[in-house]
Amino acid sequence: MLKPLSRSESTMTNLTQEEYVFRPPIAQWSKVIKEAEKIVGYPTSFMNLRWLLSDEFANLAMHLRKIVGSNHPIMKTAKTVLYNEHNNLQPWGLIILLLSKSVASKTTSLDANHISEQQRMLAELIEMIRTGHYIHRGLLNIPPEERQGNNDSLFANKIAILIGDYLLVTANGMLARLKNQDLSYLISTALRDLSEGEFFGPRDEQNMPIPSIPNQNKPDDFRIQCDTLPLEVKDVLGSPVREWTLRTLYNGGTLFGRGCQGAMFLAKQSIEEEQRAFLFGCHLCLAWQAVSDLQKFMDTKDMFSLVSAPVLFGLSHSPHLHTQVSNIKNINEVNYHKLKEDILNTNAIERTKLLYSEHADKAKRYVEFFGDNESVRTIKSMIKNS
Repeated sequence: MLKPLSRSESTMTNLTQEEYVFRPPIAQWSKVIKEAEKIVGYPTSFMNLRWLLSDEFANLAMHLRKIVGSNHPIMKTAKTVLYNEHNNLQPWGLIILLLSKSVASKTTSLDANHISEQQRMLAELIEMIRTGHYIHRGLLNIPPEERQGNNDSLFANKIAILIGDYLLVTANGMLARLKNQDLSYLISTALRDLSEGEFFGPRDEQNMPIPSIPNQNKPDDFRIQCDTLPLEVKDVLGSPVREWTLRTLYNGGTLFGRGCQGAMFLAKQSIEEEQRAFLFGCHLCLAWQAVSDLQKFMDTKDMFSLVSAPVLFGLSHSPHLHTQVSNIKNINEVNYHKLKEDILNTNAIERTKLLYSEHADKAKRYVEFFGDNESVRTIKSMIKNS
């Protein structure tokens, strides 16, 4: 039986059971994760645990305790990383290891269950980069005139910078130890995308993204390119699908894709297989992001992202709603309750579900190129139960 999402009491009472498909029971997801970890022979929760228990991180954690109870975003980020009850942060490292396992029989005659140490390191460093970037995004932009007497926030910023830097430096050190120039280049293109994404589109004074003005005359498609060139930004803003897709690819989509591609590169697969792995990773990340956007939008306890799929689809359906998010200095100025009610009166929820289905189906089709084996079947199960 599916676990229902939290709903707005006034408008959500008539929704059918099929609309609850985006949040399966936590126990069901945990079971899928445990089964996947058995297949790769590696409990991937230890990937984060390894750096959490290191001496360097332990020193940072002691300082982090000093700001417990503050409203600084780093505390919410830490809670998400440490007590993530569902799949958002998604198990990227586990997927990369499963993908590696799916082609292992093609690369070694001695052990068909072989996952190389290089592939394990790749999965771990991708997780570290993603987490470090996530922590860095929790910084507060404190104007110089407000810094006097704002010691707690300034201190929390320093801790967020140190923790994020520690993870990113450790990840880059691991990448260097792999001693593979081509792999380093692949991952560096994803780091470029993460950086460029922080400057894309309208922003508030805290550098939080704000939706652009809807433009219904722009095409609503986005083709993911397998080359390593910068992402195409022309004619993107104003189109809900294009804007959402590009923001998601910037925010980790290409990082996950390059991680999957790198696993195939280390397994000495063909260029065509590498490209399929990249597209699989990108589409799976997009599918998971659509799920995450919908969950957070429907959860009345949380502020939702103003550039999430439901919001962008809602603004495109009813462009006059953009006045609620325009000309703001801080996203906290938005009346989220009213905006949510207005968006629920559009076709935004249905379009977000279709967006999820589109990318989930594409991810399944690409992963099926890697054979009909236990690893591929488990990945498909994780997509189904996401």
